[in-house]
Amino acid sequence: MVNPIGIGVLGLGKHGERYVGHLERDLPGLRVVAVSRRDDRQGRSRAASLDAHYHADVWGLAADRAVDAVVSVVPPALHPEVVRACAAEGKPLLLEKPFAIHAEDAASMAGQIQDAGIPVMVAQTLRFSSAARRARDWLGEVGSLHQIILGQSFEPSRLSWLDDPEISGGGNILHTGIHEFDLARYLTGAEVLEVHCMAGRVATEKTEDSFVASLFMGDASGCRILGSVTASRGTRSRYGEIRLIGSRGQIFCDHALHRAMLLQEGRVVAEEVLPDIPTVREALAAFEKVVRGTEPPPITVEDGLQAVGIADACYQSLRSGRRVTLPQDQENTNAYLRHARPRRP
Repeated sequence: MVNPIGIGVLGLGKHGERYVGHLERDLPGLRVVAVSRRDDRQGRSRAASLDAHYHADVWGLAADRAVDAVVSVVPPALHPEVVRACAAEGKPLLLEKPFAIHAEDAASMAGQIQDAGIPVMVAQTLRFSSAARRARDWLGEVGSLHQIILGQSFEPSRLSWLDDPEISGGGNILHTGIHEFDLARYLTGAEVLEVHCMAGRVATEKTEDSFVASLFMGDASGCRILGSVTASRGTRSRYGEIRLIGSRGQIFCDHALHRAMLLQEGRVVAEEVLPDIPTVREALAAFEKVVRGTEPPPITVEDGLQAVGIADACYQSLRSGRRVTLPQDQENTNAYLRHARPRRP
């Protein structure tokens, strides 16, 4: 029996408690030894119920000698400080998506992580869904990809901070679209070269809760893929489409409805009802391997940075009403960051 890894959990809101629940129930190799929450009274009470240390901020939590690694589940405006604290203390970090609010912040954070040499995994948890896994399993059955279509819709959020751009940094593009941007890269192996985005508000007041983005993607082999990404947080229903169209067939999966179909020659050749896999649990299990040094991060800092760069380009497209080209080399990346501006929906 290996010794449990001491985990410090930063953020005990709705999603943070989801992480704590899995740590307590499902992962004997990980143990909550310290927590931090903005509400001091509630944080101390929860720490006592977990028999864990309480810290008022990330600096105290990262410096705690009982903490071997940090799981951060706080709004992205706080991520730069989380990275600084973990880098200073040399603590491995699992950082909830989005990696950062802006590409400029993401690049700075990536530099600090590289200088500190700490392992960091970005919690783009949709990769662990049974739908994404099945879609990836079937890629060899559909030939050369030329289209990817990704969509999500669900209920308006009850979290007020999500509609405060000073805390959230943006709306549905940054907080839901970021999953889809990551999946587009993960499933196709291609990078996003251009985006064109439109957005609106259904139930929100300050940030967008509905958007549509067109992606033009490519890889080193010269393959070009057209992509469509949509998301709505303004309906009383849910779906989570993943569709990949290739020269020999197409894949349709839904991570909300847990369905998967493989189509070839005008017919369905495989159809499945998929298991509802707890994606946060799977992310934590992968992070345990990262901390123990047995596997590298399956979702890297570079993955997080690229997804934020796509979101940034979508916001630039909203402001300009035009297609936006993403940088594909360091010189262009530096120029892109110099001209980045704070986003407003």
